[in-house]
Formats: sequence, C-alpha cells, structure tokens
Amino acid sequence: MRRPLLAALIFLAIGPVPGTWQRVPGEDFTQRVAARPLLHPGATAGPLRFVRGWRLVSPHTRFGGFSGLARLGPGRFQLVGDNGYWTRLTLADDGTVSDVRVAPLPTPDGQPRRKAMIDAEAMAVDPASGKSWIALEGIDQVWRLDAAMTHIEARRRMPGAQTWPANRGAEAMARLADGRTIVFSEDADDDPRGREALLFAGDPTASGPPPQRFLYDSAGRGQVSDAAALPDGRVLLIHRRLGLNPLFTTELAVVDPADIAAGAVVRAQTIGRVPRPLAENYEGAAVAMEDGRLFLWLVSDDNFNTWQRSLLVQFELTNLPPRRSDSKKAAR
Repeated sequence: MRRPLLAALIFLAIGPVPGTWQRVPGEDFTQRVAARPLLHPGATAGPLRFVRGWRLVSPHTRFGGFSGLARLGPGRFQLVGDNGYWTRLTLADDGTVSDVRVAPLPTPDGQPRRKAMIDAEAMAVDPASGKSWIALEGIDQVWRLDAAMTHIEARRRMPGAQTWPANRGAEAMARLADGRTIVFSEDADDDPRGREALLFAGDPTASGPPPQRFLYDSAGRGQVSDAAALPDGRVLLIHRRLGLNPLFTTELAVVDPADIAAGAVVRAQTIGRVPRPLAENYEGAAVAMEDGRLFLWLVSDDNFNTWQRSLLVQFELTNLPPRRSDSKKAAR
C-alpha cells in the first residue's frame, strides 16, 4: 500500500488536479522578477528561527519549478528548475530584485532538448571558480558547467551495478569542503534499510575511483529533497513528506560524512521542521555564515501550478546538536 498511496499523494501534489490548472507555456521571456514579502514573524520552531521570506513571481514563462539553490554572495542567488532553466538574481534587503537572468541549461551537442535531458534536481556551486554541478534525474547524470552556465565542461553517468531509475534518481547533492561530493537518490533502491546514495572522492564528473555506495535511512522523515554542507563538516538534509494537512511537511536533519562507509546504513539527527505557516514544496537549500551566524535559505518548487508558490525563505540555525564524535569526547 505504501507505494500506491505515495503515488496518489504525489499526483495530488504536482497536478494537474480537477479544479486546478497549470500554467500553459507561452512565449513571454521577460527578464524580470518581483519579490512579495512573507509576514510570519512568529514562524519559529526549535533551532529554526524565521528571518524573512518572499514569494518570487515573474512573467517569464520558464520561471519556477525550482529544485536547486545556491547563494553566490550577499543577496545574490542562483536557482535551477526541473524544467531545465536556471535563474540568477540579486535580492536587496527591502525586497527589490535586480540583475535578473533566466536562461536554459546547455545540452550536449546534437542531443534534443527533451524533458528527461534537462530534468535538473540538484545543484552545487564552487564559490572559488563559480562552476556549477547539476544532477539530472531523467538521464542519470551529473554535469559540470562553466561559471557562465553556457558550456558543459564534463558529464558522467551515475556509476554502479545498476543505474538509478529515471523518476527516483539523483535528488540531492552536497559538495564538501575537502572536495568530496555526496549524491542522494530520491528512492533508488528497494532495500528496506534505506535509499541509495553515493560518496565521490572528488568531482563526480571526473574519472577516478568508483564512489562509495551506502544507504540512507530517513527514519520516517520522508524523501530527501536537497542537501547542503555545514561549516562544521556535517551535511544538512532537507526531507519532504507528503500528507493531507499540510500537504507538504519539511523536516531537517544533519548527517556526518564520517559515518559513511561502503555498504553502510547511515542515519541522521533531526534538528527541526519548517513551521506550518511556511509549509511548501521545498526542494532547494543553501547554507551561509554571516557575521558569525549560521543561516539557511530554502526555495520551493511550484510545479508550475497556480495553487503552489515559489518561496525563498531565510532561517537562522541556532543550537544545533553537537557532532556525535564531539559528544563522545566530552563524555570521556
């Protein structure tokens, strides 16, 4: 019953649903975005303190469907959607949006721009070079793009004994400070112990040793929708669980890469849940330190439905649980 029920909930979540309608693609490519403020000053839960947020709207036909997020600098963001379009914009403290660029991802020479080819589900950006890594679920690949997002420098199919299913493959990706890369599948393994994930020793698009395959046990939090490296070396995981009221529940947990080993079952520590007033289909996450404070940015996927929203929200992360290794040392 689990998979049929989940499939039904996903259908309801992403439509089309009777009584609703999806935006029909047109030919408006206006490079403009507006940010409408969200007023939820009391939306704080545990270590997640709501700072501010906006609903992003644009006349651009391909704007939306966001599944990946990177913070390029103060007020500067890069977003990628599962329709194969990326967006860069600058968001001022007063909500003014400028320097907007909405453009399609490049595709390999000679290959058609079909949905499976451009189904981007995760993104990581190197702050030093500006290069981007994009995980594409439909074709089971990771691409490395230049800083201008106009050229595919390298690409590689997910290695392993079996390829990941087109609709349950790469969903979350995090680049660690030491250059290693973790890619989590949405639900790529029937193993009851957890969902398959890969730890690469470096650039996942470069040739090198095969990645370590491990299983991630989400412990009922739902499916991983994105990941972001924390300053202390751990990885923040964003989980999406579908229900009825609210339709989307977003739970956050931290996992320690030190626990990863080939064939291991890895578990995380829950740190909190996005408060109910801000419930949405969050699929992109970015973490940044500012003036000694740790902030989390989340972006939601509106699935190009009129009844969903493209939200960009900021939380401060406070009082995170210590690493297990640090707790053991303190106990000695």
